[in-house]
Amino acid sequence: MKRLSRSFILKNHSFDLIVLGAGSGGLAAAKRAAGYGARVAIIEGDRVGGTCVIRGCVPKKLLVYGSKHVENINNASLFGIELNEVKINPGTLLKNVRKEVDRLNQLHIDLLEKANVNLIRGWGYFTGINSVGVKTSDLSSPIELNAKNILIAVGGRPSRPNIPGASLGWVSDDVFLQKSFPEKVVVIGGGFIACEFSCILNGLGISVKQLVRGGNLLKGFDQEVSLALQKSMIARGIDIRFQTEIVSLDGQVGALRLTDCQGYEYKCGAVIFATGREPFLEGLNLDLIDLKTIKNRIAVDNRHQTNIPHILAVGDVTDKINLTPVAIEEGRICADNLFGKKNRLIDYEFIPKAVFSQPEIAGVGLTEQESLDRYGKNNVSTYKARFRPMSKMLTKSEEKCLLKLVVNSKTEIVLGCHMLGDYSAEIIQMASIAIKMGAKKSDFDQTMALHPTIAEEFVTMQ
Repeated sequence: MKRLSRSFILKNHSFDLIVLGAGSGGLAAAKRAAGYGARVAIIEGDRVGGTCVIRGCVPKKLLVYGSKHVENINNASLFGIELNEVKINPGTLLKNVRKEVDRLNQLHIDLLEKANVNLIRGWGYFTGINSVGVKTSDLSSPIELNAKNILIAVGGRPSRPNIPGASLGWVSDDVFLQKSFPEKVVVIGGGFIACEFSCILNGLGISVKQLVRGGNLLKGFDQEVSLALQKSMIARGIDIRFQTEIVSLDGQVGALRLTDCQGYEYKCGAVIFATGREPFLEGLNLDLIDLKTIKNRIAVDNRHQTNIPHILAVGDVTDKINLTPVAIEEGRICADNLFGKKNRLIDYEFIPKAVFSQPEIAGVGLTEQESLDRYGKNNVSTYKARFRPMSKMLTKSEEKCLLKLVVNSKTEIVLGCHMLGDYSAEIIQMASIAIKMGAKKSDFDQTMALHPTIAEEFVTMQ
């Protein structure tokens, strides 16, 4: 990788594009822009790869795979496979996950070098509308770089509740750094991060309580599918408690005590706060350049431009949809429009999303309630299939899949496709193509089923 030197700073400090943040969106933009011949610098004070690669999607999914093996092994004898007693060592799993993260971190560094992108180690901040200062680790004083265009892609970070003792709890970033887990863990939150960690820990044999401030899980997902997941999680042994707000945390890791608003106490070895994320805008010096924000998020138009047109923003710092594939596409679109003489816009209408819980849930398009709100009760039809999958037939599990299509009854266009069950995310990814193309219920009906599969139920619903 190109090293930053004093001669570089003094003689070659101007760029076509400076990217603040080497996460998913920033990396995509930097490499695409360099591919057009633009001179690009990307500034990162942490590890290259961002939330998804370093402390998000990738390590979390690896933990999901690890936790699933326990259930498979416990059921192995029913399929004629005889094994000795199973011993779970979460520390080995965590160590191997971190090793893979290290590999991916270096891979992204190598890809930047191959793309001819200048990686500058340090924390960037605005010194003007066309200039960025960088506090680097290898220089005693900050340096200043200039650019025709600047892209903000610094991502977000987990938030902690404003309660006494909150620092004693873990956020999602901390989970991946542990050498092992205590016997009892309390997870705070009802969103996808909370549900995923609850399922991971439960799968690893850890006693889990999940405390939710509201009355249901997974706001933004189809309510019927979310409720089905809730029942499955409870059946697996996760103690979910709703309408529960935590007011304090004390003790020490290994012997913690939570107190809720009713005065009830929960004792556990660790607490995971999965109570949301916030843009990492601290230290960017946005006030200096009068950059517009709305509720602590950078406001951008459909070309990802801020109120200062040559300053753009993508990913979790913006007021758009905060998902890794969205940030990547936003970054590429910025580069295409700036340097490829294109006029690309992103379509936020049909973005698939998933929760890698156990079982998985996924969906694309409108939920049933969103469809009813938009089109009215008389114009919406739903089709469902609920059944026990073949993977559970030889086991004692009563867990069922739920597949659901939401249809505009006037036009027959499928408005939404939702699912709970094995491989939900993989199946919904392919269904997204049909939904985005405006497929009708009759198109699903006329598609030949692939038997025996879970996904075939989407084309046999009546």
